[in-house]
Amino acid sequence: MPTPIRVMLVDDHQIILDSLSLLFELMEDIEVVAALNDSRKVKEMLNKTETDVLLTDLSMPYMDGIELSFRVKEAFPHLHILMLTVNDQGERIQDAFKAGISGYVLKKAGKKELEKAIRTVASGQMYFGQETMKALLTAKEEDADAERVQHLTKREIEIIRLIVQEYSSAEIAEKLYISVGTVETHRHNIFKKLNVKNAIGVVKFALKYNLV
Repeated sequence: MPTPIRVMLVDDHQIILDSLSLLFELMEDIEVVAALNDSRKVKEMLNKTETDVLLTDLSMPYMDGIELSFRVKEAFPHLHILMLTVNDQGERIQDAFKAGISGYVLKKAGKKELEKAIRTVASGQMYFGQETMKALLTAKEEDADAERVQHLTKREIEIIRLIVQEYSSAEIAEKLYISVGTVETHRHNIFKKLNVKNAIGVVKFALKYNLV
């Protein structure tokens, strides 16, 4: 008979702990060794309970899942941490992995995905659910876009605002007292910096990042 995967649950909502405990009873070779509703008690429990996977929530009072993961990994570097949460913000997911977790699952996931995640991290691998990957990719795109905004000059932002208002290059030149050639140079640089192909792309970017 294979050795069961020993899982410790951490969530500040008792009903979640009770539901997860019942759910894991339906999974072969997975055993819940402890269920805690106070993240401050985790390290003490880990010291006296053999655990393979720590399944923790992200948003909790006293100590959230990210801080908990940092502290736990310092004391128990070989422990595998799986985060189960409703938070699908890419930035928070990135922070969680930086804290040392091995996997991230959203609470809207089903039994099959949760079981797969538990078995994956218990085997020493990383687990990224489909929704998690989407959130991470979106976060990376937003980081890249934010960096593009920082590289815009004051003059380029002025021209972007006029493009959004449907000013032509000639009208922009007249309004800013510069030549049409200079406007076209600025437009070229703006398209390149924002990684867009035309004025429509500039408008979409400007509206998304409140440049108007």
